[in-house]
Amino acid sequence: MTSIQKAIISFLTVVAVGMIGLVFWILPRWQTPLGPRLQTYPTVTPFGLPATWTPDADATATRLASSNFVPITNASPLPTITPNIGMCGAPPAMNILVIGADQRSESYKYGLADAIRLVRVNFVNPQVTVLEIPRDLWVEIPDIADNLNGQDHEKLNQAYLYGNKGFGYTDDLTQGPGLLSRTLNLNFGVQVDNYAAVNMKTFVNIVNAVSGIDVDLPRTVDGRTADDKSRRLVFPEGKHHLDGDRALTLARIRISGVFNRAENQDRVLCALRDKLTSPKVITKIPDLIRSFRDSVQTDLSPAQLGQLACIGTQIRPENIRFAVFPEELFRQTRIYDPVFKKRVFVWDADYDIMRDYIAQFQAGAWPPLVSGMPEDNNEVPFCP
Repeated sequence: MTSIQKAIISFLTVVAVGMIGLVFWILPRWQTPLGPRLQTYPTVTPFGLPATWTPDADATATRLASSNFVPITNASPLPTITPNIGMCGAPPAMNILVIGADQRSESYKYGLADAIRLVRVNFVNPQVTVLEIPRDLWVEIPDIADNLNGQDHEKLNQAYLYGNKGFGYTDDLTQGPGLLSRTLNLNFGVQVDNYAAVNMKTFVNIVNAVSGIDVDLPRTVDGRTADDKSRRLVFPEGKHHLDGDRALTLARIRISGVFNRAENQDRVLCALRDKLTSPKVITKIPDLIRSFRDSVQTDLSPAQLGQLACIGTQIRPENIRFAVFPEELFRQTRIYDPVFKKRVFVWDADYDIMRDYIAQFQAGAWPPLVSGMPEDNNEVPFCP
């Protein structure tokens, strides 16, 4: 072996060792979550509602009997995912709790969970399903009783508020997202793998960072009220290119009811997904992650975000589905809240039926993977 050959081998050896070292230096950071991981769920005990309120079983039965509602227990058998790993190097499925907080600043010290979504990503048969959880459900919240004179029930959206630093009613390092996640698990059996919470200021900045989104409205959305008649609250039927502020305004209009509001929010989310997976933007996702990593509450790692971006380019539009609970399952009512010392609005619903829907959702059995338009309004493909 000549001296030149020995020099080349020595050089390549140094380079190889250096590259291996670089990989081992980068890999842990690539796999490291951007925030604290969720706690392991404790054994769930049957939830209880306070003596101040008893669900009206007869009213619920009458509502369901008088409608076309078919309980989810009649759904097809749960599918079985057999592969140990899905596409893009991800697990077969990922269940993510996504929270839209109503905090207007860039901090997460306070703020209610203005929008609550369970997102299930199927990495075996590329599919994303999104389920809206009504925020005005009266639920048992862990860790709050010692701070509220024994009161352990409040609205679902307040679990997020009580967990964050402003109140700090929990020792959970995941703060608001963690307490909301455990509340959903306790009351409805929800199993969350990861969480992501975005406040209003960050949402506006994200939409602006991708140069806006395109939303096609099937009907006019008019959010004007007696106190605010501004034209900025009117979105005519048709196509719109929205910047961050306009997208947030559309997502927050609630004058037509919470179910229509949820539809508008889902359209905005779908438009944002389309923009993030567009050829012009997808190559910029690593830079976006770096830009917003300190502005979002999440335990997703850069590797997981990369997996989500990867699968996003392989999902057909009809396989992005937004599920909603049947409207006839809910009835408006009020309950006395000892914290606020007044009666507050809540939804009266059959939690056992909701648990069944959620179990089917997280198992991938509902809504079903179909082509074309659904037969009922509980499966809504907003992504054309």
